[in-house]
Amino acid sequence: MNLEASLVGLESLMLISVRIVAFLFTAPPFSYRSFPGSVRIILAIGLALTIFSGVDQLPGELSTAGYIFALVTQAFTGVALGFLVYLVFAAMQVAGGLIDQMGGFAMAQGFDPMNQVNAALIARMFQMTSLALLFASNAHLIILDGLFKTFDVVPLTLGQGSVAIGSVAQTATTQLTTMFVAALQIAGPLLVVLLLADIGLGLLTRVAPALNAFAMGFPLKIYLTLSLGSLIYLTFPAVVESLTGTSMRALFEGVS
Repeated sequence: MNLEASLVGLESLMLISVRIVAFLFTAPPFSYRSFPGSVRIILAIGLALTIFSGVDQLPGELSTAGYIFALVTQAFTGVALGFLVYLVFAAMQVAGGLIDQMGGFAMAQGFDPMNQVNAALIARMFQMTSLALLFASNAHLIILDGLFKTFDVVPLTLGQGSVAIGSVAQTATTQLTTMFVAALQIAGPLLVVLLLADIGLGLLTRVAPALNAFAMGFPLKIYLTLSLGSLIYLTFPAVVESLTGTSMRALFEGVS
């Protein structure tokens, strides 16, 4: 069997691989440190080989300086697109962090195997649950499909192969606002309950100072967090589906 490969084809394949590698190192669920870097690189090369025939290749060979510029451009494009997706799915972790702060779990730090750092319990649990739902619902395939379609909007050609910085900045600002709004929508009902519990304990302390109601506040808030927080899990499938659709819109708004 004879295999033939042109220099233009190899250059195009490398540019495709660089964009996908940069995306996988930035966008969830592939960006978590629990995924070895070598696995992400091999996955990126395999995906690049899969879509290579459907992507417009370079019109001709590039000079050394031009090819280095093209590599940097594709790396920036992949990082920018991955960051837009990261902003969307960070809402789950932010919502868990807000519940940790209000519920008293922020002092109980545990090792996060995905990011390999210490994190609060509820935030870590929300993040791991969203990751499991991403793979269980095949949402990660939808995210990859959205990345592949960006090659039609942002081709590999040198003059058109970059994402406009202004468009990325505007989309990132919009998605940052969306992230905080989504986090408040997820954790908002429980935060209101915990706030009302604090107000009730404060009023009880004013009525009976000797009762030391705030000493009762820790077990009460833990009970409310665990009991009412479990109801949030019922909304997680719909939340992950909504965040996946939002991430797809963010991808195409960033390249448009």
